[in-house]
Amino acid sequence: MKSSINTTMGGREWTILLTLSLLWGGSFFFIAIVVSDLPPLTTVILRVGLAALTLWGIVLVMGLRPPRSLEVWVAFFGMGLLNNVIPFSLIVWGHTYIASGLASILNAATPLFTIIIAGLLFPDEGITPNKIIGVVIGFGGIVVMFLSGLGEGKSTLAQIAVLGAALSYAFAGTFGRRFKRMDVNPIVTAAGQVTTSTVILAPMVFYIDGPLDFAKVGMDSWAAIIGLAVLSTAAAYVLYFKILETAGATNLLLVTLLIPVSAILLGSLVLGEMLELVHFAGMTLIAFGLWAIDGRLWRHRTAWHCESRFPALCCRAFKQGWPRRSNGYNQDR
Repeated sequence: MKSSINTTMGGREWTILLTLSLLWGGSFFFIAIVVSDLPPLTTVILRVGLAALTLWGIVLVMGLRPPRSLEVWVAFFGMGLLNNVIPFSLIVWGHTYIASGLASILNAATPLFTIIIAGLLFPDEGITPNKIIGVVIGFGGIVVMFLSGLGEGKSTLAQIAVLGAALSYAFAGTFGRRFKRMDVNPIVTAAGQVTTSTVILAPMVFYIDGPLDFAKVGMDSWAAIIGLAVLSTAAAYVLYFKILETAGATNLLLVTLLIPVSAILLGSLVLGEMLELVHFAGMTLIAFGLWAIDGRLWRHRTAWHCESRFPALCCRAFKQGWPRRSNGYNQDR
């Protein structure tokens, strides 16, 4: 199915993007509530299991059919492992020792890792000077936050775990390119990957966490689990693919900057979490890094400088499509 991509987002696209950032930012808030009552793996399997039921319901309503190809289902298992099982587990465990706002900031490293991995694996997503500058600035922000947490034991390990989740998301983004070649509907892909994630997690949860003691789980935790599965996973996937289809991957990068804002606001207003100034400094560096990767800053500066000095020449150049840049960011969460 082909659709046009709007490089400049209108009100509808911005509304979807802001809603998506709230849903994904809310996932860090929901997890912060759940970790007090549920073990990490149990939390993850409830998240993906309920999300699978919700997404298959959407698939049926849309009149779509599950794929019958063994190759597609094997790819679902790979995608589920990289995009759900590994990152969800690491993030939930990390939440046990660090604030939800800090976890969301570290998660913003995902596109930085994606650009490096995709640039190394795929010729059509080569690493450009803009991307190199952006990655250096972004990782500078991560280093700033890490140095502030050194010597705090499991807090440092928790930050490493969340960064490991971001790295897994990056591999998932590159792995997920194959589903377009397989001509699988994106909503079916989302449903398939959370379904296979549930299958992968089931024996692990039984062996490591054991049976769930329902009596020890409070109503707040159950509400958070439902919000995590239905809103921050199933509904978020639907909006994610919608904005990807209408506005493209470059504009979708902006959600990575908005997620920490939602997570920090929810964490501070509802959970009473406090972040230090160094965490906001790190987030600012990550934001500038993503801005540089996106290339809009340089395009705007180039256009202004060019038009002010050589307006006639630049008009011809821009009408011919110069400068042309590719973002190279393709993430599926």
